[in-house]
Amino acid sequence: MTSTRKRMVVTGRQGQVVQSLLERGQNGPFEIITLGRPELDLSRPDVIDAVLRAAEPDVIVSAAAYTAVDQAETDEEAATVVNGVAAGKIAETAAALGVPMIHLSTDYVFDGSKLAPYVETDPVAPIGAYGRSKLAGERAVAAASSDHAILRTAWVYSPFGKNFLKTMLKLAESRDSLNVVNDQIGNPTSALDIADAVLQVAQNLLRSDAPDLRGIFHITGTGECNWAEFATAIFAQSEAHGGPHAAVKGILSAQYPTPAKRPANSRLDCTLLNARHGVRIPDWRDSTAQVVGRLLNHNHTDGQQ
Repeated sequence: MTSTRKRMVVTGRQGQVVQSLLERGQNGPFEIITLGRPELDLSRPDVIDAVLRAAEPDVIVSAAAYTAVDQAETDEEAATVVNGVAAGKIAETAAALGVPMIHLSTDYVFDGSKLAPYVETDPVAPIGAYGRSKLAGERAVAAASSDHAILRTAWVYSPFGKNFLKTMLKLAESRDSLNVVNDQIGNPTSALDIADAVLQVAQNLLRSDAPDLRGIFHITGTGECNWAEFATAIFAQSEAHGGPHAAVKGILSAQYPTPAKRPANSRLDCTLLNARHGVRIPDWRDSTAQVVGRLLNHNHTDGQQ
């Protein structure tokens, strides 16, 4: 390890973005340190400051979160502690140490009623507990530290953890057809692409004190679709690799009720991130093809992991 590598301290260990950062950041400009339970338990905000200080960060990435969207409806207090209070504590420590912070947020801070992609300055109006908890985190971060970049993303998938893409491939192993919602629209986003962007943004924040590199930014895959179209694309790629695939029947959200209501429009406009940070995420179809191909190449003999 050379002394020129900066230390990026990331909250969480198992999340899709954290796993992607560890992979994409190999041999890069950062030594990446991940902090998770039991040492760093975001449900206990009182421990955050000491744990982060001991890690001696040059930049902090706040990636861990309470992400059980439906469970949050009956457990909002716990979601708010992790996503709201803890995020603020992380930002307080970052400010005290004089280091920049990157905080991951979500399209769920919007109500989904806009007819066009959301820009950063659009009014926030979360329609569920998860969105409210993440908005609390955004506000706590902004209040505690001016040296931050809040990155809102949506529809995240990757080769890691649990996500829609992996669920579709798993279901197609035993089903010939699947009903998938077609009245919610968004931008599928690979966590590997998010990781590339986080690494770029972190370098920019360390390189320059410019205020226009700080604030809220949107980061999603390029292009848009509904969930049924996303599933169809996943299966087309899988079939091309000789993997599991199923016919997709589009249904309305009302036909697939969930405890938490989802935004009908999750599209985020990423123009600002491109203009300020020089980050442009690839087309979602290209990134989807890469992830599907990788999963099938890794798992074709032993089923989906």
